[in-house]
Parts: sequence; C-alpha cells; structure tokens
Amino acid sequence: MDKNKRLAVWLPVIIALSIALGIFVGNHYLRLTQGKRHIYSSGNKINAILDIIDEQYVDTVDMKQLVEDAIPKVFSELDPHSVYIPAKDAQRANEDLEGSFSGIGVSFNMQTDTILVINVIPGGPSEKAGLKPFDRIITINDSLYAGNKSDQEVIMKTLRGAKNSTVKLGIKRKNEPELLYFDVTRGDVPVSSVDVSYEVSKGIGYIKVSKFGRTTYNEFITAIAKLKQAGCTSFVIDLRGNTGGYMDAAINMVNEFMPEGRLIVYTEGKAFPRNDVYTNGTGTCQDAPIVVLTDEFSASASEIFSGAIQDNDRGLIIGRRTFGKGLVQSPIQLSDGSEIRLTIARYYTPSGRCIQKKYELGKDSEYEQDIYQRFMHGEFDSADSIKLNNSEKYETVMGRPVYGGGGIMPDVFIPVDTSRYTDYHRSVVAAGLVNRIAMNYLDRHRAELNKKYPKFAQYKQNFNVTDDIMQELVTLAKDDKIEFNEEQYNRSKPLIMLQIKALIARDLYDMAEYFQVINDDNESFQEALRLINDEQRYKKELGR
Repeated sequence: MDKNKRLAVWLPVIIALSIALGIFVGNHYLRLTQGKRHIYSSGNKINAILDIIDEQYVDTVDMKQLVEDAIPKVFSELDPHSVYIPAKDAQRANEDLEGSFSGIGVSFNMQTDTILVINVIPGGPSEKAGLKPFDRIITINDSLYAGNKSDQEVIMKTLRGAKNSTVKLGIKRKNEPELLYFDVTRGDVPVSSVDVSYEVSKGIGYIKVSKFGRTTYNEFITAIAKLKQAGCTSFVIDLRGNTGGYMDAAINMVNEFMPEGRLIVYTEGKAFPRNDVYTNGTGTCQDAPIVVLTDEFSASASEIFSGAIQDNDRGLIIGRRTFGKGLVQSPIQLSDGSEIRLTIARYYTPSGRCIQKKYELGKDSEYEQDIYQRFMHGEFDSADSIKLNNSEKYETVMGRPVYGGGGIMPDVFIPVDTSRYTDYHRSVVAAGLVNRIAMNYLDRHRAELNKKYPKFAQYKQNFNVTDDIMQELVTLAKDDKIEFNEEQYNRSKPLIMLQIKALIARDLYDMAEYFQVINDDNESFQEALRLINDEQRYKKELGR
C-alpha cells in the first residue's frame, strides 16, 4: 500500500519533469538546426525557398538575378497583360506615354551602315546646336558609328541620356570636306501622340492618333481647334494601329463629342467596385458628325473611345474588329525602380459589353496567336466569317444590336486588300529597302525637288516614282539576297511606288504629307469620306 501511495505522489512529478525535459530537448534541437530548417506559412513559401537556396545550395547563386528571372515566370501564369518591367527598362517603357524623353531631338534612319538624320525637331537641342536634315552622324563621343552596322536600338540609347548632359557628334555634311563636330546638350524631346491633323476636303478634318499618352488630349483639342478654325465641321478620327495607353486620355476625347450625362465606360474588378464615368457637357464638338477608323490592332483605350461612340450612337465605326484588350492595369513601382503592371479590373462599354476577348491563365502563346487565327479564318476578308454570340448581344442607346465577346465590331466593315501584298513586298519592306530607296533618292535630288515642288500640292499632283527608282529597288533587293519574283513584283509594284512617294513627301515636307499620299489610296479612309459626305446614308447607318 505504501508503495502505491508513493507512486501516486511521485507520478505527477515524473510526468511534469518528462514534459519539461521534452520541451528543453526540442528547443535545444531547434537551436542546433536553426538556419537549416525553416517553417513558413504557405503565403511565404517563395521567400522560404529563396532563403533555403541562398543558405544551403551547393554553389553560390546570384540571388538578385535569380529573382529577376523568376518574376516574369510568375506573371506568365496570370492574364496576358499583367507584366513585370525590370528597372533597366522601366523608364523607356513609360517614355512614349509620358509625352517626352531626354535626348538630342532628331529622327534618324540607318542608310546602309550610316546614321542619317531625317528630321531635326524645331527648337530642340540638335537644331540649337546646328544640325540639319540629311546630316550623317559618323562619331558619337569620339566612337565610330559609321561602317559597322550598329543596331538602331543601341544608337538610340547612346543618343539619349540625362537632361543637360552633353554628347559630342561628328557630322558629315554634304559639300563639306571635313567632319563637323557639335556638342549637343540633351534636353526634353516631345513625343507626339497625334501624328497628324489636316483638312481632307471642304469641311472635313482628319486626325490620326497613334497612342493615348499623357499629352494626347491637349494635342487632340489643339488639332480640333485648328481644324475648326479652318472651317471643319465633321471629323474622321483614325485609331488604326493605336494599341492604347492612358484611359483618361480616351475619356477626355470622348467627352468632346457628347452632351452631358452620357456613360462613357465603366470598370469593375474583385477589389474594385464598379466605377462609372460620364460626360460632363463641356465638349466642343457635340453636334459634329464623326467617323472612327479601327483595325485589328486598335486596342485598349482605342476600344474605350470606339465603344463609347458606338454605344451612344454618336458616330460610325469603319474598318475591322478591334483587338479585344479590355483589362485595366495598375502601374505599381517597386523600390529598386522596377515596375509591375497588374490587372485589377475590366473595361465595359456603356451597353455592358466586356471589351476583353477570351483568354486562359498562363496560355499567352495561344492568346498571341489570336490575330493570326482571325486572319486564317477569313475574318479580315469578310464580316460574315465572324461568329457573333447571341448570348452576348447588347443594344446601343437607340436600339441597334452590338455584340460582346471581345473587341468592337465596326458598323461598316472594310476587308483587307490583300491583292497587292506579296511575300516579295513583305521582304523588301522588312529589309528596310523601301525606306532606303526613298532616302537615297531624296539625298540625291533634295535641292531639285525643293525648287520644282515648293508646295506639297504640286508634288502630290505631279511627282511620280519612275521605273529607274524601282529598278534600283530590285537591284538592292538582289544584293540583299531577296529572290526576284516577277509576278509578285508586278502585283506589289503600285503599292511600293505609293509608299516610296509617301516617304519622300514625309522627309521633304512633314508627316501630314505622308498621310495625305497614303490615305488617298486607302479604302477605309475613302469609305469614311463617302459616308460623312452622304448625310442620308450616315443617318441610316446610325439607325436614325
């Protein structure tokens, strides 16, 4: 009995000591293994793995580079438009939309293996230093850049730099026996997003918008004001090839054409409740007839503009179905200067259509093939090849049917003219030969052309690309190992001649003259003019 009593007394003590010893041993073991074993929550698994690699991997690893390489792979598992931009690329990625960058203020092309200045921006750093169009840049900061076929991207990065920094250029100028040297102080160089605006014919203004950047709206209303001053009362807005940009710029542009209280666009996302944007009634062109030109490369902000115009029955969309990019990205800057653009919501047109075409997470390659698949299915040739989904049928303000499923369907479809596009044409354009021929001709005949055609109207009416010019192109193509195909050459010849004439006009006069040459032979543009000049048909297409 005494034995049992003693056991009853000591048993709790023994158990307590055992527990204490277990805790002590466990803690001691954890201290011994600290740095080798990690316990993290699932949310920190990536950090855990990186720490383990850093501390225990057999070889030394550049952890910073490992992270840089891993982040894009993470984003590749999201939607096609969420993206990571490394610090070294972030500034350049934003320059086009911000409206300016720091550089010397010239546009240039590679003429064989020489940097040829095409235009000098008025009032810019290079003009102030004394550079002129068709100067050849031979050296940059005493390093030779002629004769070594330098990459155009490398040259661009070399000429750009910090504001107020200086770059030394060695210039070969026609009729000057020696190199001329210029110290150019880099400064702010404007990046235009309204490529051109001009009066097409009496009362009709044309505005080409290439992107939606920080300065786009100001450029746009300036163009509108000049055209109205010239007597324009209707407008063709060209958004072909415009891949988008800032939503605010598109919203402000739409506002110019609508009365107060019209819905322009709304956005909605998991963490962002629906946000509606309406017109405020301050627009200056609320009654002006408008036509919007689109194609398969018109995306994002271009689709916001086109969708708002269409759903409000405010104007007509002419061309082909737009890209279908309706995801809202929020730019988030990281401490090292890198940036992520994370999709946080979707765009919807006033009728409720989601602009975004379908995609699957992590399957970017299929998404990127969409345009090609559209082409193969005949969508660029016929509107009938587009299968409209009745489950995504919506109505405009006046009851016209419109469809979701991705992109904006035009009111008037214009097929791609493939009759003049051949493999031979694509090859000579890709090799830069069409541009080089135009530069070569202008280099040899600039003074003669200035004297003969002091005004663009004279050039447009009387200048013709000769067979001698075309033969030079054929010879350059052969030298570049592009096989001559007579049947394809003859099919593409009128198109190549038109492009050469337009490029010469651009460099002899300005960008507006380039588009005036090109647009005269463009079916979408010509159909826009026919519609806007036919009031009865214009109203009929709008359902009025």
